[in-house]
Amino acid sequence: MALGDAILACLTERPMTGYELAKTFDSSMGFFWKADHQQIYRELSRLRERGYIQGREVVQSGKPNKLVYTLTAEGRSALRHWAARPSNPAPIKDDLLVRFYALDSIDIEPLRTDLMARLEHHRDRYERYERILKKRFPDNTASPADLGKLLTLRLGLRHERMVVEWCEEAIDALSAITNRAGVVPLNERDRKGER
Repeated sequence: MALGDAILACLTERPMTGYELAKTFDSSMGFFWKADHQQIYRELSRLRERGYIQGREVVQSGKPNKLVYTLTAEGRSALRHWAARPSNPAPIKDDLLVRFYALDSIDIEPLRTDLMARLEHHRDRYERYERILKKRFPDNTASPADLGKLLTLRLGLRHERMVVEWCEEAIDALSAITNRAGVVPLNERDRKGER
């Protein structure tokens, strides 16, 4: 998937300014496709050059004018073409998991600290998804036009809950290692010269 495809998908909801698109990425699309504001503005220029979107200037009094972007027929066609291709599962590249793979060779306390921060991050995201679900889909159903958004949100909730549960399990396992009688945490072995 390219950023342009994600922007075209966002514009199926409604016409938006670059600022509104950036906010959409910050609050919804960004949960599963990251882009900063500069990347979005650069891609908007490319999409205009290709004829996939058009910008309409809206005159504002007391503020700079704004450009509101909409999909063109070519843009809708490009989105349908992109969506017809098979998707690829996202590869996992997570340095925390690499650390766990080498658990017997690293210091546990910095790992535990990192894990606690990760736990809080995923708890916060889970709570944020729940708030969005309750606000946008109070009866947990969606119109055909919003079904994809609801299903994506439900997957996000499940993913965050799973990661929270794994982090809690990992924290408990690390505590068991460091508290087990006769087991010296790796960082203490290093201080004692036992490595």
